[in-house]
Amino acid sequence: MPKIINKTVLITSVSFGSFLLGSYYEKYIDKLNGLPQTIKKLPGLPLYGTVSAATSFSTAPTNTGSRVSQIMKFGFPGYDNIRSFDDYVLSYDRKTKVAHWVFEHLTSETVKPNKAVDRALCNFMSDESIHKYFRSENTDYKGSGYDRGHLAAAGNHKNHQKHIEQTFFLSNMAPQVGVGFNRDSWNRLEKYVRKLTKVYQNVYCCTGPLYLPKKDVDGKKYIRYEVIGANNVAVPTHFFKILVGEAADGGLEMEAYVMPNTVIDDNTPLSNFQVPPESVEKAAGLLFFDNISRAKLRKINGKSN
Repeated sequence: MPKIINKTVLITSVSFGSFLLGSYYEKYIDKLNGLPQTIKKLPGLPLYGTVSAATSFSTAPTNTGSRVSQIMKFGFPGYDNIRSFDDYVLSYDRKTKVAHWVFEHLTSETVKPNKAVDRALCNFMSDESIHKYFRSENTDYKGSGYDRGHLAAAGNHKNHQKHIEQTFFLSNMAPQVGVGFNRDSWNRLEKYVRKLTKVYQNVYCCTGPLYLPKKDVDGKKYIRYEVIGANNVAVPTHFFKILVGEAADGGLEMEAYVMPNTVIDDNTPLSNFQVPPESVEKAAGLLFFDNISRAKLRKINGKSN
């Protein structure tokens, strides 16, 4: 029996020592790379959930936590590498160098343009809160033929200079076809979302990339996507937007859209891109608005639930 106890103590000590050594090593590597050494707890996350302070050019306001709670009121689609900014939240995919999802909470007041805000002062910036091994850079997009396409739309954050500047972090970007998509049909969808703030008291918007399978000549299905730049930034095959509008009486309605990342006829109605929300969840591996029972939604894609 003493031998068994001694062996157990030895294994426990080695495991704990390895944990401490690993933790120290991670902090040491982050320090070498100039990464922030502090993290803050995020409201609504499971126990031990954390979030990096993603703003690199200024100190976050003291009400950031409560703002995150507002944005994520109806649940997190996933918990991988979450970063909070002053007016939106994202989950970052280190493998693709593109966010898994970006979440926004919009109202008629927050989307109201402020004449003092100047988009011309905004610059596309590398997100240095992300380890240099896993982040995209402006050089990745140069000469690629793709736009640095916003996930949290800059037009949604024109009420405050700092808020719109934060949408220009490359962690909020994805390679998008420019003419015919990002500057046209996708832009129409973004404008439509802002108009919904005149219909609903609150609009919750989740945006992200998809990498969908396609049947090849051999009859088999493959997921294939292009990568750009030295950092191999993934080019999504499609993009999604999942919306929930909250009326003044608390009633909730949901809409879901998927658009292919290609040239689209700008006369195509947005309704052509509506899809069942569960189809996006299955494709993305995420659960959207998980705190809302679908049975409580008045409408889904304009149809009574």
